[in-house]
Amino acid sequence: MVKHVFITKPGDRVRMEPKDEYPHAPEAVSNFNESAYFNIYDGAQKVGGWFRIGNRVNEGHAEVTICLYFPDGTAGFMFQKAKIDSNTAFDAGGARFDIIEPYRKLRVTYQGEILMLADPNALLDPGKAFKENPKQPCAVDLHYTGISPIYGGEHLNPDGSPIDLDLNHALARAHFEQHVKAQGTIRVGDQTWTVSGYGLRDHSWGPRYWQNIHWYRWLPISFDESFGAMLMTTGTREGELDCGGMILNNGEYELITECTIESDWDENFHQTALRAWAKTERGEYHITGKVITLVPVRNRRQLDNGEWLHTRITEAMTEYRYQDKVGYGLSEYCDQIIDGVPVGRNIAAAR
Repeated sequence: MVKHVFITKPGDRVRMEPKDEYPHAPEAVSNFNESAYFNIYDGAQKVGGWFRIGNRVNEGHAEVTICLYFPDGTAGFMFQKAKIDSNTAFDAGGARFDIIEPYRKLRVTYQGEILMLADPNALLDPGKAFKENPKQPCAVDLHYTGISPIYGGEHLNPDGSPIDLDLNHALARAHFEQHVKAQGTIRVGDQTWTVSGYGLRDHSWGPRYWQNIHWYRWLPISFDESFGAMLMTTGTREGELDCGGMILNNGEYELITECTIESDWDENFHQTALRAWAKTERGEYHITGKVITLVPVRNRRQLDNGEWLHTRITEAMTEYRYQDKVGYGLSEYCDQIIDGVPVGRNIAAAR
């Protein structure tokens, strides 16, 4: 049974209730976003993926993303801005996320098409990729079970009032994550996989522009039902660094107090391998990662003056190792693109 414990940094005042599993009343800002995300990887079959619905009801659409990783190194991908007129459900573009029991049981389904990418790097030019690569019918039906406490919630002022957010820097008003296991089916064309594996989910709500964060490295990792991790490092335009996350150890979360992520890169500045270190009150953890398949995605936003802002996110299914354990998860690296260069490139070179 999942403990209904909400883990945050010491001294934080955080609100989290079962009703927060469900969509919230939109705030009166144009960029209000409520999103839910799930990933899974079946290490035995080398099949997995991640699924996101981001409701931007004040803009009239939901961002719906389906990304699948196949045993031969190819990938399936679909993104669409599906019309919505309310924020009452995660149900758009053929994808649907259902809360069966808060914190405990959830379901992810998708019925639609998937773009088949023999070379996932084709998405470096998404317009061309969608024109030149075939689509196949796709059906996903996955049942998720929470296997950890909840990490996060809505951060409040010391008096319990909501925090005033800077719309030019905020990514969310509230955010929580949880390690999960999942089983179900993934069908593409005439091939069906019955999958069983581990992963991580998250849920956030509040104002969001993807361009509000300079760069980050996010590692959601699962080894088995009792051991996993989430590490995140971030950097600001002013050069400030921060890190956080947790280690899942025998059903409990240990908060990370210090961590580093060092990466190897290819010619596209895509991560190919990494070495992560994390420290908690209980000890230190050294985890290595080797990228299996990487899918590059992007987000663009046009300013009122006509200027385009460009964010790149590399979504890599990654094999992780800790001591004698082998696990899987994503390595998600986000960089703003300035003058054609990912901002994290200079940070990596400096190290």
